[in-house]
Amino acid sequence: MEVCVDSVESAVNAERGGAGRIELCAGLVEGGTTPSMGLLQVVKQCVRVPVFVMIRPRGGDFLYSDREVEVMKADIRLAKLHGADGLVFGALTEDGRIDTELCTALLAVCRPLPVTFHRAFDMVHDPVVSLETLISLGFERVLTSGCDSSALEGLSLIKRLAEQAKGRIVVVPGGGITERNLQRILEGSTASEFHCSARSARDSGMKFRNPNVAMGASFSAPEYSIKVADVAKVRTLNAIAKNIL
Repeated sequence: MEVCVDSVESAVNAERGGAGRIELCAGLVEGGTTPSMGLLQVVKQCVRVPVFVMIRPRGGDFLYSDREVEVMKADIRLAKLHGADGLVFGALTEDGRIDTELCTALLAVCRPLPVTFHRAFDMVHDPVVSLETLISLGFERVLTSGCDSSALEGLSLIKRLAEQAKGRIVVVPGGGITERNLQRILEGSTASEFHCSARSARDSGMKFRNPNVAMGASFSAPEYSIKVADVAKVRTLNAIAKNIL
């Protein structure tokens, strides 16, 4: 059970709930971006489960400029320096294929740590061909919602990918997984790992509040509500998974 988190509190809660691995990110509203190295340092001090670090310099697409690539390489080196147990990234060409040249270069910087190809996979032109590409490149895992809006919606493709993989790469369902659908997803996909956020909203401790100001774009998360990994949700998901697996 991998839980994606963007704070020390969420990381601690994920471990307390039984998570086997943490994916550490910033910007979960954007699907996850590279976390600060300060966050990584403190999380590593607070949890014992493996911490995989997201390497994604911005939100949006997965077509990166030369300067963005330099940022990604620098972030990988820093993440390794500060104790990352694995890395998570993805890169595509403009025509929706795996960017093999860039992935090869980034994998070389990541080694010897294990690497997951993230949900950039859900934006590929041909998932069957792309999976073979990831296997040939040497990725240990691929995170996917089955190229659909959620893992439940993409369940049939996730199952086909898991069958195609034949143990050569771990296909990890992720995207909209909750205690209500986890059993269907695990049974329907035959997956042995899964990815979730298991978050609940927690009210801010601020007593004085200014309702007229927002700190981000109009679609951003509200300032006075914080989403954190919920220990009870993590435990429930973990129990469901252990019962099935």
